Amino acid sequence: MVRGLYTSGWSMLALEKKMDIISNNMANSSTNGYKKDTVVLESFPEALTKIVRDRSTASGRPRNIGTMELGSDVGTVHTYFTQGQLNKTDNELDLAIRDSDNAFFTVAVPDNDGNIRAFFTRDGSFAKGMNNSLVTSEGYTVLGENGPILLYDGPFTVSDDGTVIQDGEVIDRLLITEFVDTTDLRKYGYNLLQADGNAQTRGFSGTIQQGFTELSNVNVIREMVDMITVMRSYEANQRVLQAIDSTLDKAVNQVGSVR
Repeated sequence: MVRGLYTSGWSMLALEKKMDIISNNMANSSTNGYKKDTVVLESFPEALTKIVRDRSTASGRPRNIGTMELGSDVGTVHTYFTQGQLNKTDNELDLAIRDSDNAFFTVAVPDNDGNIRAFFTRDGSFAKGMNNSLVTSEGYTVLGENGPILLYDGPFTVSDDGTVIQDGEVIDRLLITEFVDTTDLRKYGYNLLQADGNAQTRGFSGTIQQGFTELSNVNVIREMVDMITVMRSYEANQRVLQAIDSTLDKAVNQVGSVR
């Protein structure tokens, strides 16, 4: 009886986590370069069940009687790095990565100790910061192969391979990092990603599109359907808990009171 309480309770906790992820996806559906998350559920390992006081034996020692499962829990949160739709803005500061789901702009972010660390993003809605440096919408410096990209006043162009050209002069080339396996990436916040220590990179295989931004790869309709499904599953587990609670109430207060 109590086993059913644990099974439904853990399932409700897992569904709450899934609802949080869906809500976050919907909230960021208009965020440039945002990548959709999804919850992967997994079942608990089978638990060994024992009789604590076995009265069928003279010793009364515990003995194994089998195994049981206690429902499902959140296994991992998986991120889909598929490319979002490109939106034409005709703004020379807007850049988008095309034809490569594993490639990212590289930005410099200071940590709490003041050290500079490399992070990665697909959000190419850049701006000009101090000293005409190219920065993200959060103010983080966009890196080139020779360090921060410093522009002059006036228009500039970015070629397909990321080379920045201004007044006929090559300023630098965008430092585009392409990973072999995107499962080595973790979301950091501010639309940034950080790589694990064992992450491997390869040469950039895509192209850079100037005057475009990459939209989120979230399908709002799909997220709404998933949200309704999660709500119905949560309500079903809730009804199971109520039914078990009602049965326990009768067992304790009605059957247990009969003399």
